[in-house]
Parts: sequence; C-alpha cells; structure tokens
Amino acid sequence: MNSLLTSSERATSMRALVQSSRRGPTDLTLTELPRPVPGPNDYVICVGAAGLNFADVSQSHGLYEGGPVAPYTAGFEAAGEVVGIGAGIAHPLPLGSHVVGSGGGAFAQYMLMPAAGVHPVPEGWTDAAALGLVLNWATALAALRPLGEIQKGEIVLIHAAAGGVGQAAVRLARHFGARVIATAAPEKHDAVRVLGADDVLDGRRSDLAEEVLQRVGRVDVVLESVGRTTLRTSLALAKPFTGRVIVFGQASGPATVSTDDLIFTHHAQMKGLHIGALATDAPDMYNSVITELYDLIARGIYPPGAPSVDPLAHGPALLEQLEQGKTIGKLALDPWI
Repeated sequence: MNSLLTSSERATSMRALVQSSRRGPTDLTLTELPRPVPGPNDYVICVGAAGLNFADVSQSHGLYEGGPVAPYTAGFEAAGEVVGIGAGIAHPLPLGSHVVGSGGGAFAQYMLMPAAGVHPVPEGWTDAAALGLVLNWATALAALRPLGEIQKGEIVLIHAAAGGVGQAAVRLARHFGARVIATAAPEKHDAVRVLGADDVLDGRRSDLAEEVLQRVGRVDVVLESVGRTTLRTSLALAKPFTGRVIVFGQASGPATVSTDDLIFTHHAQMKGLHIGALATDAPDMYNSVITELYDLIARGIYPPGAPSVDPLAHGPALLEQLEQGKTIGKLALDPWI
C-alpha cells in the first residue's frame, strides 16, 4: 500500500519547538520546519495537544539516556488526528482517527508516531483529555500492579504526588484499597488531598522518614521518582524483604545504591521502571496495563484528564517551571495557538 496523506498534510511547513543545545529548556526555539513524511510503520499525526513531562527537561540537558542529540524537535507525547499512513502498516487506522501515543517531535503541529505505540483516544474525550494515558497513567498502574503488586489494605508511599504520574498513582492506589502516604511541596498539599491521599507530607523535610514511621510504620510499596534526595529514605521506609520500591524517575538527580547497602542495610525489593522499555521488552505486561486502563476508563474510575493547555510558544517557560518543581498536574501545549 502506498503512503496515504490528507490534502492538509501535504502542505510543506509547520511550527515546532527545536532544542538547539544541551543547556536546558531556555534553548528551545519556535521554528518553521518541513512537515514530516511517514516512514513504513509510522502515522503522521496532526497534533491536537502535546504533553510536557520531566523527561523533556532531562532531554534538554542531554541527560536522558538514549534521547535525541541537539538540534532536535522536542517533545514525545501527543494526541491528535491521523492524517498520514505509512506504507508498511498492515491494518491501518482510518484517516481522521484520533489517537494518543508517543514519538519524537511532539512539540509541533505535525509529528510521526510509530504505529506500535498508537492507541485510540477514548470515546467522547478531547485530545488534551487523553494525554497521560500511555505515559503517566500507564507508569502509575505498572508501578502499582505488575511491579508493586499492591494489595487491599497495604500502605503505599508516593513521592511527587502532585505531578502527572503522582496524581494518577494516588487515584489508583485508593481505588485498589491502599492507604496512601503522599509527599509534595506544602503549597500543593490541598491538590493532593482532593485526590484521596490519607496523609500528605513535605517531601523535602529532613525528618521525613521519622514522620512516616511515627504515623504508619514501614510501608509496603514506595513509588520513587525523585532520586537523589529521597531514594535512601524510600529504602529505609520499605518493609524488610516484603517491601517493594519502584524507581521510575530521578528528578533531583541520580542516586547510587551499593551491594553493601542491599546486603547489610536496605533489604527491600527494588525494581526499575521505564514505560517505554516495558512496552519494548515486556510487551505482554505493557499490553495488560493498557487494557486495564481502558477498562478503568469504561468504569469511570479513570476520568478524562483536565490538563492546563498553553500555546506552543510557552513550552520553554513551562518546562523551566516543571524543572523547578513549581507545577501541579498535567501540562499540555496546543501547537495551533
């Protein structure tokens, strides 16, 4: 089958945010670029909304392993309309389908999205409402269920609970019947409590471990996304041998754990999670997570997202705020305004 393109997709240029160095989000520049042409297994997506993630910050500093080398079109999460179909896709979605997924160059009016990572926008949802499905919610569910093995009545500690993954994790953990201890900056506590957290603490306090121990004792599961400033606390708070620490981020920088630590000091189970690697290396597990998410949507447990949506040109400033920990919830860019 030859590549299929709509008439609008055949136009020659688009607006995009290009990362020109490894100096961070300040070097993102709004640029005019040629519109992409689909490869054999790609869809061309007219981007309705693009999600901002901490991984975008890491990439802008050249710290995201396997990430693109500057200059590159930034962003990797988007939802939008299928306007082009690569020749190698065996059973392509119809032109005009609205999908959510990931792929390089999401901070643009058009992007290429590998067919294997494309999922339908839930019926009745806007493109912006679907952001987070394949990244934030999938990460939270994978961390809690197949990796964290959360059970009703267990205690889960969720760091950075005001962020995209954190908010999803609080909702899901409560749905699964767990007691939720959340950390966030004090000005974000109310937003986290609304989601159902039982206790919300300042994750930066020096006596965090002592405070958690006083309130609930050791915990069954820790969702660790902060890294350097919290990892040792997370390990210290997990129950010996049965406690599970799921590491999926390092917002404060990388942390090192030695064999001595694991043998003599910290005896919790420690598991790493990268949702893209899960999709590639454990596709059955990943697909079960996505299937469960659509079931949770159908049952009204996973509601449509309500991200803050800003013009594409605001991307650099928003990523700086994200890097500085000043944001709450999901952030999105509309490349058409």
